[in-house]
Amino acid sequence: MKRRIPLRKRLLVRLLIASVVIAVCSVAATAWLAVETTTRALREEQGQDLADDMKILAELSGYAATHPDWKGVEATVRTLAATSGRRIALTTADRTLIADSARKGTALPLGAAATVDPLHTDTYTEAGAQLSGIDPRAVGPYRLTGNERSRLEAIAAKEQACYHRFGVETKVEKSPSGRPVIVNSDGSPASDYVTEDCGYGLLANPTRTEKNALDDLTEGARVCLQHHGLDPGVGPYLMLDPTGKATASRFVIAKYAKMDDAQAMKAAQTCTDDALRTQLTPYVAPVAELYLGGDDPTTPPRFDMSPANKAKIVGAAGLVLAVTLAVTAVVATRLVRPLRALTEAAQQPPDMHVRVPVTTRDETGILAEAFNDLTERRERLESQRKAMVSDIAHELRSPLTNIRGWLEVTRDGVVAPDPALLGSLHEEALVLQRIIDDLQDLAAADAGTLRLHREPVRADELLDQVAAAHRVAADAAGVTVRTEDDGSPWLDADPVRMRQALGNLVSNALRHTPADGTVTLAARRDGDEVVFTVTDTGTGIAPEDLPHVFDRFWRAEKSRSRRTGGSGLGLPIVRHLVAAHGGTVDATSQPGAGSTFTLKLPTSATP
Repeated sequence: MKRRIPLRKRLLVRLLIASVVIAVCSVAATAWLAVETTTRALREEQGQDLADDMKILAELSGYAATHPDWKGVEATVRTLAATSGRRIALTTADRTLIADSARKGTALPLGAAATVDPLHTDTYTEAGAQLSGIDPRAVGPYRLTGNERSRLEAIAAKEQACYHRFGVETKVEKSPSGRPVIVNSDGSPASDYVTEDCGYGLLANPTRTEKNALDDLTEGARVCLQHHGLDPGVGPYLMLDPTGKATASRFVIAKYAKMDDAQAMKAAQTCTDDALRTQLTPYVAPVAELYLGGDDPTTPPRFDMSPANKAKIVGAAGLVLAVTLAVTAVVATRLVRPLRALTEAAQQPPDMHVRVPVTTRDETGILAEAFNDLTERRERLESQRKAMVSDIAHELRSPLTNIRGWLEVTRDGVVAPDPALLGSLHEEALVLQRIIDDLQDLAAADAGTLRLHREPVRADELLDQVAAAHRVAADAAGVTVRTEDDGSPWLDADPVRMRQALGNLVSNALRHTPADGTVTLAARRDGDEVVFTVTDTGTGIAPEDLPHVFDRFWRAEKSRSRRTGGSGLGLPIVRHLVAAHGGTVDATSQPGAGSTFTLKLPTSATP
């Protein structure tokens, strides 16, 4: 009967509850973050956003620099208000309204945010545009005519081709006055190393329109210089900058000037700027005041906790919960499916040895692999158990059958109980006793109750005792038993158990070594270990049989004849005895040349 798991303890339910808690916390955290972020954004929008304000001021300054008045600015104001979400209003100095993005009749803010004056501005961010405080888009009388632009464009194309022949990639840009300017591909000024054949200097020469404007500017600067005590006969040398307007680049002061060179330079620059502003005034819009308010009432608010928005938030939260539940259900189902397969496999009868498929590489897949390994080990142990029972029955049946048979014929008077018969029965009883003793030793080793009586033992004495015990059997088989030792190492061991282990190895070697063969017992010290070896010149062990030599009841000769092998318990007992002493045992063999069994045990100091 399958045990029923309570609903609250099911893994699927637990995963669903955990996912719901996580989803609720996520939604709550997201909502809190959204509220905090929106609140902060609303607080920032209540003040002046410097970046947006500078952009608005730059756009309106550009409009004023290219128009002589404010007619038509209403469309620009509304476009800027729509993109920035701010209220924008322009008035004259006496607060007379020029343009307003708000509804008619809406009161102006208390103070102006800035003054829009293209002749006194610092909002245009083009490189070098703030040196004179004049918006570079204000060109006035310096604007070229169509014919002049065409001529200069032809010269620019010729110079650009010359640059290309020299391997310099350039491009042509247009200044606000319409004058073409040659720059590098990255926008930096091009180098002046083209030859006169390519038109060197022609592009920099002023046109007729620019010469007339420069003459008027020079005359205005001379008048200003006279007021500063400079020689009216010596004035500033004016040249065109890359934008097409005039700059005071250098001037000469007469010997009798009342100012030093630095003061004169500053006066010349001031006079030039003032003359240029006077020259550009008719071409630009008059000064205006810029008012900036909060959100433009004509544009929709960016955030409004209206019922509709609240419904959107609730809907989004519900959608997150639904998706979380769906994903969790899918993941949990995939996780629970292999667990259920493991449960069903574990509930099957033990003799079926059911295995489960490994479908994932995660923890569940690892668990499935471990379950399959456990099943294989259980199946292997079951096979070994059955084989061991069969082998024990076989080993016990042979001597019991011999004893019973001889006793029956003796009882029936067929055979007289002479000394030879009694000796044979005694030998069979000893075989039976040996098998029972071996089984008892293995059982004690498996249960961990194998007792050892340790004492300091000399390795050479141990070898001599084992060799002496098997000398008679070796002589009967025509095999020579030799001992070798290197330095007589000592070890802390049970001498009886060690003689048993080495004796099992020697008995096994004598059984598989033909006449005139040799069995060698050796001992040596290797670091912190004492190494015993039992080497024979027998038939050897096949490579495929070598891994099984320490298995219980395993014999290379499958007929289990008493003439060709023992009970199959000697080597397993050796392995357990050596392991009880904290050592290891292994075997190497070469078929037809013999085998070597090596025992490694911890050494001890000389007593």
